[in-house]
Amino acid sequence: MNKYHVPASIILAVAIHESASGTSKIARYLNNHFGIKGPNNSTQINSAYKGFDAVEDSYINFIDMLESRSKFKVLFDKYTDYDYRSWAYGIQRGGYAASRTWASQVIGLIKKLKLYEYDNRPDDYIEPIEAVEVSVYYKVKKGDTLGEISEKYNTTVKNLMTKNNLKSTILRIGQKLKIK
Repeated sequence: MNKYHVPASIILAVAIHESASGTSKIARYLNNHFGIKGPNNSTQINSAYKGFDAVEDSYINFIDMLESRSKFKVLFDKYTDYDYRSWAYGIQRGGYAASRTWASQVIGLIKKLKLYEYDNRPDDYIEPIEAVEVSVYYKVKKGDTLGEISEKYNTTVKNLMTKNNLKSTILRIGQKLKIK
């Protein structure tokens, strides 16, 4: 953390999450704690994941990836080295993981294992209060269309269809649509 300015909690939580606490096959046979793809010379497993001579090398490779890719590079200037929430969401937005819940899972590990205690936080640091996302629903009335509803709630028809698992734009009176 001190050398690379990435929260220690992020480095540890991502490694724990991606390697199943060091028990995954790629962690055991390839010394890869971050699920980073690339070449390997393993004769023990057939894998598309990168192999490392030592576990430490996978940690250095993870930091190198963050520093060298433009989507992650901006995080170093944007966030402090103890703002683990912003780092987790920033890494997720940068495309590190396909899962939409990846950042929440990493943050959950940080909280559960109190990994934030490894971050160099100022003595007077106060943990920001996390905003709770509230779901908003709309009850379909006679004459409603997805186009009108999407316009009213500043979203798109495609977004509404995705959120509500709709295969058609046909609506039923009384149907509840998730807006947010």
